[in-house]
Amino acid sequence: MASSATLSSRRANVRGRLSVTISELEKPELPLKSIPGDYGLPFIGAIKDRLDYFYNQGRDDFFKFKIQKYQSTVLRTNMPPGPFISSNPKVVALLDGKSFPILFDISKVEKKDLFTGTYMSSTYLTGGYRILSYLDPSEPKHAKLKQLLFFLLKSSRDRVLPEFKACYTELFKTVEYELAEKGKCSFQTPSEQAAFNFLARAFFDSNPVDSKLGIDGPSLANKWVLFQLGPIFTLGLPKYIEDLLLHTFPLPSFLVKKDYKKLYDFFYESAGLVLDEAEKMGISRDEACHNLVFATCFNSFGGVKVFFPIMLKWIGLAGENLHLSLAKEIRSVIKSNSGELSLSAMEQMPLMKSV
Repeated sequence: MASSATLSSRRANVRGRLSVTISELEKPELPLKSIPGDYGLPFIGAIKDRLDYFYNQGRDDFFKFKIQKYQSTVLRTNMPPGPFISSNPKVVALLDGKSFPILFDISKVEKKDLFTGTYMSSTYLTGGYRILSYLDPSEPKHAKLKQLLFFLLKSSRDRVLPEFKACYTELFKTVEYELAEKGKCSFQTPSEQAAFNFLARAFFDSNPVDSKLGIDGPSLANKWVLFQLGPIFTLGLPKYIEDLLLHTFPLPSFLVKKDYKKLYDFFYESAGLVLDEAEKMGISRDEACHNLVFATCFNSFGGVKVFFPIMLKWIGLAGENLHLSLAKEIRSVIKSNSGELSLSAMEQMPLMKSV
């Protein structure tokens, strides 16, 4: 969740008492206190909290209300989706900067099957495998799969900036052309296409548009991700219809099977170098490919397609003075670096880095 981090209460004391470890982060001499909050009546409490979270209060006010009620930023609550998707919606919510670091202490917090919150999506959506994001660091495959993704980043490092420049130059040319022709344009569709093309070209040196996938990559990825994150999404449908459709039962995975196969085939054909490395590490090409699809289409594409437009929105709202100052700084540094953008050049742009 963007505004909170949660721990399943049944796991909160897997390797140590949460109340003790949180107090140790700051001023260990303070007296220990029980974590406040409650879960309400069985089943009913989880449903009530789900409706409050999505509809009656909204995500941010849901947590603000509980912080005020219990006078604490560490508290007990239910988290969506609850029945019947999540077997245990009870969590301890960490809603401040001082308590949050406990999540990084793997000696005290277990992270098995908790990537999307209090539930785990069906492995039918990922080729029958539990993907790296759902593995606890103590599990044997965690280190190997993580090492494989670092190999992916290392092997693609020289393509990242050039492909970003090429794909996003194409994006803005498309936007400018539509604005000139029609007086308005959609930013979402070309932005998502640019994001998908950039990741495929940077990570795997393969252009989706030139493959069987064509321009369908973003729409296929979006649909596949929806089937995993539907339980914690809202689509603007009438409250009770949407709650029954998305938050009560998992969406059937067979509805997205063919779409996922198209994505998988593209990555299997494009990621030969990385799949070869996986085999050397003792990971099957099939399992490695499913992890590459997830890392690219869920983790990376999901992040870029959301945060890039948000970043542009806030830069746009910041006004002309910032725009002019940014342009002056960036153009000046690039000019002094022989017209090339590089990480070292970006280190010379304090305003850009701040923004």
